[in-house]
Amino acid sequence: MINPEAAYFSQQLVNGLTLGAVYGLIALGYSMVYGILGLINFAHGELYMIGGYLAFLGVLAASTLGAEAPILLLLGGLGLAMLSTGASGILLERVCYRPLRRAPKLAPFITAIGASIFLQNAVQVAQGARPRALGALFESQYTLTEGVSITAVQIIIMGASTVLLASFAIFLRCSAFGRQQRAIQQDAGMAAMLGINVDRIISSTFAIGAMLAGVAGTCTLLYYGVVDFTMGFLAGIKAFSAAVLGGIGSLPGAVMGGLILGLSETFWAAYVSADYKHAIGFVVLILVLLFRPQGLFGRPEFEKV
Repeated sequence: MINPEAAYFSQQLVNGLTLGAVYGLIALGYSMVYGILGLINFAHGELYMIGGYLAFLGVLAASTLGAEAPILLLLGGLGLAMLSTGASGILLERVCYRPLRRAPKLAPFITAIGASIFLQNAVQVAQGARPRALGALFESQYTLTEGVSITAVQIIIMGASTVLLASFAIFLRCSAFGRQQRAIQQDAGMAAMLGINVDRIISSTFAIGAMLAGVAGTCTLLYYGVVDFTMGFLAGIKAFSAAVLGGIGSLPGAVMGGLILGLSETFWAAYVSADYKHAIGFVVLILVLLFRPQGLFGRPEFEKV
């Protein structure tokens, strides 16, 4: 017979990894944009929120068109969420960031906050202030050991996140797009002189990050069954903290930071108190930055004189 305390710990580990996978997907967008532009896209959390809403609408649309299988409903919601958030990311870069690319750093920062407020209120006007609830698409639950179980939704979230993150890492390392992106990170001016279309690569980076946020929004809809227009703010702040925790600009760091944040939040709620579970991630962030300011995977920056 398994120890009840060990079973409880294992169950919270499964829950924490699921939550951390969602945070890691959102944090990737922050790290990608910072890596290529040196800017923080504080409207990224709202793209995650829009992804959740559009996944909800996609599931309803697929159901209206006659789809009944849960996997078809999920694919309908996921497809709409990814396409729409990708287009939103491109539009956001084109309208809010490209004109300010050579402006002082404070200008795009303020613009990002304004874009976040605009998107949040636009969704509120379009969809209403009440949360939207979706019935469970996948109700299966599997027993790992006595007292420890995992749901089909958790398997989907962790599996999809793992596949996406691994595929994305291979794509960036081996593709021409990845090499062009790294060239722009090092010297955008030189990259342009070598024939790289800097604007296209930056727009594509925004689109990919936004699509990953759309996937995270879909995962959240599946996991909790509810979306609302305010969900992007707190999740965005947490994911930004995860990106900083792992080392802003480092893609493996963003994933690891998301996992640490999800596990910290889950175990704090399980063993200490659920009242302050949203604060524990920031406590972990502060402790890491006190002893390693560049984050876990970041590299210290040296100013040339």
